[in-house]
Amino acid sequence: MAGSEGADAAVVRAAQRGDPAALAELMEILAPYVGRICGPIALQDGPDAAQEAMITILRGIRGLREPAALFGWARVIAVREAVRMARRAAPSSAVPVEEIGTRGDSQLEVDIADTLTRLTPEHRAVLVLRDIEGLDEAQAGRILAVPPGTVRSRLFRARRGFRKAWES
Repeated sequence: MAGSEGADAAVVRAAQRGDPAALAELMEILAPYVGRICGPIALQDGPDAAQEAMITILRGIRGLREPAALFGWARVIAVREAVRMARRAAPSSAVPVEEIGTRGDSQLEVDIADTLTRLTPEHRAVLVLRDIEGLDEAQAGRILAVPPGTVRSRLFRARRGFRKAWES
C-alpha cells in the first residue's frame, strides 16, 4: 500500500532540504494516509492525532535516511500518536463516522464506529496494522514496541472484542 502512494524520492530529498513546494507536496501525499491510520485508532481525536503526526513527520523529515521508507516511517509515527491521543482521551461514544473509513451505508458506519469505541486503543491499533495495513506480526510488533506473541494475543482479543461488541 505504502509504495503505491506515489511519494517520489526526489520530493522527499527536496523536502529534507527545506524546499517549501516539496514539503507541501509531501503533506498532500501523506495527509490522507496518516488520517486513515489515525481515525480508527484515535476515533474522535483522529483528526488531532493526524495533525500531530504530520507535524512530527515534517519536523523529522531531515532524519529520514531512506526515502523509500517514508510510508513505513510515517505509519510508525501515526500509530504511536493515535494510540497516545486515544489513551489520554476521555471515553466517548461520539465518533465522527467519516473518521472510520467506510463509505456508503451510513448506518453501517455508525455501527462500526460504535463497535470501535468499545475496544482499547492498543486493540484498535493492532486491528489497523494487521487487518487494514496488512502487516505481519513482527512488523506490527516493531511499530507497537511489543513482541510478536503480544501482537497475536492482542489481535485475538481485539477481533473477539469487536465480534462481541458487534453482536450486542
